Amino acid sequence: MAGSSDNSRSEDFKRATAGALRAIAQEPEVQVAFQPGPTGLAGKRARLPAPTRQLPAAEMARLRGAADAIALRLRHHDDAVHAARSPARREAREVYDALEQARVEVVGSRHMAGVQANLTARLVDEAEAEGYARMTRKEQMSTHAALAMLARERMSGVPAPAQMQEVLKLWRDDLGAAADHALRDMAAAQDDQDAFNKVARRLLAALELAESEVETDSQEDGEEGEEGNQEAGQPDTSQDGEGTAETEQESMLGATPDDTEGDTVDEESGEAAEEDAAAAEGEDKPGGPQPRRERPTPDSLAGYTAFTRQFDEEIDAVDLCDADELTRLRQQLDQQLQNLQGVVSKLANRLQRRLMAQQQRAWDFDLEEGLLDVGRLARVVVNPTQSLSYKKERETQFRDTVVTLLIDNSGSMRGRPITVAAMCGDILARTLERCAVKVEILGFTTRAWKGGQSRERWVADGKPRNPGRLNDLRHIVYKSADAPWRRSRRNLGLMLREGLLKENIDGEALMWAYRRLVSRPEHRRILMVISDGAPVDDSTLSVNPGNYLERHLREVIREIEGRNLVELTAIGIGHDVTRYYRRAVTIVDAEELGGTMMKKLAELFDENAGNAWARAAAQQASLVA
Repeated sequence: MAGSSDNSRSEDFKRATAGALRAIAQEPEVQVAFQPGPTGLAGKRARLPAPTRQLPAAEMARLRGAADAIALRLRHHDDAVHAARSPARREAREVYDALEQARVEVVGSRHMAGVQANLTARLVDEAEAEGYARMTRKEQMSTHAALAMLARERMSGVPAPAQMQEVLKLWRDDLGAAADHALRDMAAAQDDQDAFNKVARRLLAALELAESEVETDSQEDGEEGEEGNQEAGQPDTSQDGEGTAETEQESMLGATPDDTEGDTVDEESGEAAEEDAAAAEGEDKPGGPQPRRERPTPDSLAGYTAFTRQFDEEIDAVDLCDADELTRLRQQLDQQLQNLQGVVSKLANRLQRRLMAQQQRAWDFDLEEGLLDVGRLARVVVNPTQSLSYKKERETQFRDTVVTLLIDNSGSMRGRPITVAAMCGDILARTLERCAVKVEILGFTTRAWKGGQSRERWVADGKPRNPGRLNDLRHIVYKSADAPWRRSRRNLGLMLREGLLKENIDGEALMWAYRRLVSRPEHRRILMVISDGAPVDDSTLSVNPGNYLERHLREVIREIEGRNLVELTAIGIGHDVTRYYRRAVTIVDAEELGGTMMKKLAELFDENAGNAWARAAAQQASLVA
C-alpha cells in the first residue's frame, strides 16, 4: 500500500509540475518528459529529472525550480536574437548562454514570488552540490557560473546564496572596471534581449573571452564597407581573434536546437543591404544594376558556399509521389525482403538481445531501508530475532538513445545497393523500436542532373567566377525519430523509385542530419552514414576546384567529430570512407551491409555499456577507499 501511495504522489507531482510549466511559459503545446539525466530543452520538448518515489521537500523544490527555469526561457527568450550575437569560442559561448538564462529567470520571476522561491532553492541546491562554500580560489568556480551569478545579483538586487559569497568575492575583486561597468549596464538592459546581448558581448570582450563586436555593429548599421563584401560574395575577414571561418563553423554546428531558424532570419534581415550593394555596383557598370547574387550563408565551412539556396528542398517521402505508387514500391521492397529477411533478422535479434540485456532491471538486497523484500520474510517467521530485509531497484546505466541513418541516394547506388540499404533501414527501425531506441531515416540527393535551376540562375547572372554549389539539394525524410515504424514503413519503398537517385553532395547532407540530431532531447545520439563514393556534382565541380565538395565534407566531419555531441560512424559500399571518418568500415558487396550495420551498432552499444560499467566500478572503488 505504501508503494502504491508513493507512486500516486509522484505521478500527481509530475502532472502538476508539467501543468505549471506550460502555464508559466504560456505554451500549451510543450511536451514535458521526466527522465533520468540532466534538465534540457529542445524546441518545445522539455526534459526534467525523474522524481523519486519518496519525493522529499528538498527534491520537490529543486524540480520545481528546474521546471520554472525552462518555462521562463520559453516565455522570455528568442533563439534568433540570441544566435545573432553568439560568440565562436566554446568558453565564451557558455558564458553568453548562462548570462541569458540568468536574465530570463530574473525578468520572469520579478512578479512571481513562488517562482522566485523555487529558483532560489535550486540555486542553493546547486551551490551545495558543487561545494562552493569550500572553494578558496576563483579558478575553482567555472567562469560561466561565476559571471552568471554576478549578473543575477546586479539585475535582481538579491545577493547570491551564502555558500557562494566567499568565492564570488574573489571574482568581484578581479573583474576590472570595464567588466564591472558591463555588469552594471546589464541591469538596465535586462528587459531588452537584443540590448542585453550587446552588453554581454562587451563583458566577454572586457574579460578577453571573445573579440569585440566591431564587425557586428557595422553590419547592423549598414556600413558600406561590409555591404561591399556581401555584394562581392566574399567572406568577411574583419573579425579579430577567431576569424570568420571559425565563426561560421560555430553558427552552423551550434548545439542549440533552433540554429536553422536563426540562420534564416539572418539571411532575410540582410537582403535589403545586399540589394543596395548590388545597385551600387551597377552604377559603375554599363547596362545599369546587375542581378543580385545571393549572400554566402553562415553555414559555409572552408570557404564553401552555395550560389543560391532558393531551390533546395527538405521534403517528406510521402510528398514525392502519390499514395498508390508508394504502396506499389513498398510491395516491391517486401518481395526483396524475403530473400534477405533470414540473415539480417538473426543479426537484428542478436542486437535486440544485447540492448534488452542492458536495460534489464537489477536490485540491491539486504538493505536497511527501501522496499520490503517479501521473498525473505520466511526467515523472519522462522527466527523472529532476524531483522527485516529491504531491497532497492538499481538505476540502469542504459541512456535514452536516438539513431539517425543517413543514406546516400545518388545514382551510383541504383540497383542492389539502394535496395539493400532500404531493407536494412527497415529492419533496423523495427529492431531498435522494440528496444525503446528511436530511429530516424534520411536520404540525400539532388533535384536534377548536372545542375538544375541554380545553374540556370548562374548562367542568367553572367556566370560569375567561383560560384560555389550549382545544384539544387533534395533532402528526404523517410522516417522521423518520433514517427512509429508502422506509419513510416511505406515511405522506405520510395528509394526504389526510378529517377529519384541523382547526384550527392555529402557535406551539406551531413550538416543537415547533424542539426536535426542535436536538437533531439535524448542523452545519446548516433549518426550512421551509408555511402558508396565521394561527393560528386558535375555542375559544381566544373566551375570550382576539383576537391571543392570533398574538402567541405572533411571540414564538416572534423567539426562534428571534434564536438563529441554525436557519435558519428560510416559504412562505405565499395568505397573507402575510412579516409574521411574516424570511425568507419568499408564493405565490398552490398549484401554485407545488413550484418555490418548491426555489428557497428552492437559495438557502439557495447562500448556504452562498458563505459557505464567502468564508471560504476570506479565509483564503487572510491566509496570503498
